Amino acid sequence: MKGLLIDDDEVYARILQRSLQRRGLSVSVAHDAPQALALAVAEAPDFALVDLKLGASSGLDLIAPLRAARADMQIVLVTGYASVATAVEAIKRGADNYLPKPTTAEALLRALQDEPFAEEPDTMTPLNRLEWEHIQQALVECDGNISAAARLLGMHRRSLQRKLAKRPGPERVERGPE
Repeated sequence: MKGLLIDDDEVYARILQRSLQRRGLSVSVAHDAPQALALAVAEAPDFALVDLKLGASSGLDLIAPLRAARADMQIVLVTGYASVATAVEAIKRGADNYLPKPTTAEALLRALQDEPFAEEPDTMTPLNRLEWEHIQQALVECDGNISAAARLLGMHRRSLQRKLAKRPGPERVERGPE
């Protein structure tokens, strides 16, 4: 299965891309609308994961052009600003599904298979992984300046440095006895 991730958050996109590739999917990444449309036409992906906020533009505006590029492409809108209004608007514009961000590879795969994603709470992203991604996003916004990122996150610079030294391991899903 071929996919297209469209997200202006390069760190998040890279992490999700690797997670999906470990599950056998071929995934391309675009960070803006023109790049996304070019890849959609060139590669004809089976699905597109579209961030709601793409810098100054909206992922909602990408739904129709992506659908025009490939009518049977599954389009999943993802946002950190989830609301009923945006979910309804996304579906009205032609999205197949809507997920809150950050989403896991497992939740995305279930959404692509039209399975309910609320049934398995043990597949959520681990808290240390969420914290790591949040810190990485703050560092990107501060151009790598650790002191500025620490101020942005409301923590001491040394605390941030200690957290950066503890990079979380690969995602693991632990299941109890079945």
